[in-house]
Amino acid sequence: MDIKEWKTEGFTIQVEYDKCVGHGECVDVCPSSVYEHKENRAIPINIQDCIQCCSCVASCPEDAINHSACL
Repeated sequence: MDIKEWKTEGFTIQVEYDKCVGHGECVDVCPSSVYEHKENRAIPINIQDCIQCCSCVASCPEDAINHSACL
């Protein structure tokens, strides 16, 4: 499994690159512009701006995003 992980003091975001196919819903729905699309994958480039709303997790049609605050 190819899982990329980004951490901040309060939470962790993981993107399973085996599942992520670049639909872009996470980029579109995030109210804090946390995600960017690079090389057809989601990358939480601005993780420090995350408000932990869980929109990214809920919107991903491939269930490729795991957020420790959204269990």
